[in-house]
Amino acid sequence: MMDSDQFVAPSGPFEARYFAFLETISTLRPALHRYCARMTGSVMDGEDVVQEALFEAYRKPDQYDQSRPLKPWLFRIAHNRCIDFLRHRGVQDEAEVAAAVPEATEPAEPVLGTGKAVEHLVLTLPPKERACVLLKDVFDHSLEEIAELVDSTVGGVKAALNRARTKLTESPLMAKSTRNASPELKRVMQLYVERFNRRDWDGVRELTSADARLNVAERFVGKFADAPYFYNYERWPWPWKLALGELDGDPVVFVLQRGADTWTPHSAIRFDVVGQRIERIVDYIHCPWILAAATSVIVSKA
Repeated sequence: MMDSDQFVAPSGPFEARYFAFLETISTLRPALHRYCARMTGSVMDGEDVVQEALFEAYRKPDQYDQSRPLKPWLFRIAHNRCIDFLRHRGVQDEAEVAAAVPEATEPAEPVLGTGKAVEHLVLTLPPKERACVLLKDVFDHSLEEIAELVDSTVGGVKAALNRARTKLTESPLMAKSTRNASPELKRVMQLYVERFNRRDWDGVRELTSADARLNVAERFVGKFADAPYFYNYERWPWPWKLALGELDGDPVVFVLQRGADTWTPHSAIRFDVVGQRIERIVDYIHCPWILAAATSVIVSKA
């Protein structure tokens, strides 16, 4: 999960102009999220990175050359944010500082297939190799486009692809391990679900620290106490309830939407808990595409 001080949005509700900007790039958003999710290894971390990247692009329009396509510019910002995220998390890119592979090396023929068959295997690769494989074998970028995006040369991209594909063909498939929630986190999440479903807002407040932070993706970033959080849920236009579960192995609370005859996961919420108090809530209710991009959505039975 991204630290709260990494998020670049201002404290409080987002500006109307920012929503207008998001609307202009809405067709590019799924690809940006897919790339960042596979680079970070998490559909939720990927969404956090995308939001940082888009807000950076919104704040720095002067850096965009309007004579060129918008997509490569946004992808480069998102890529750089992914690299920052991985460095912050302590990912060691040992292969990047290993003996240099000659730039004339021709990339090996991919034998793992492309698309979704590849994008779930790349987490064992160093960031540059991971990026090159995703951009080439999943998003079908040209070598020249990839070189510009990852700040390399065509020869460097070919070498990175060769190393990455060799590693992927020689390494056994490793399933993502489930991150077990601590007893403390489980207890707080269970109480959060029970009280939220009862609309016991005072009880929910008792679970949060005095300085708890709230990030409602694409809507609000700031102190939990300053947000119209409960009011917005009370006026949500369709029936909902919360439930515990796992999203790609990570413990989350799901927002369930009532369908014709069943409850269906709509979005996810995750928490930072310290000392039996919630320090940070990240609510993705406005980002239902996260669940569509996940490989595993498990709702716990009540």
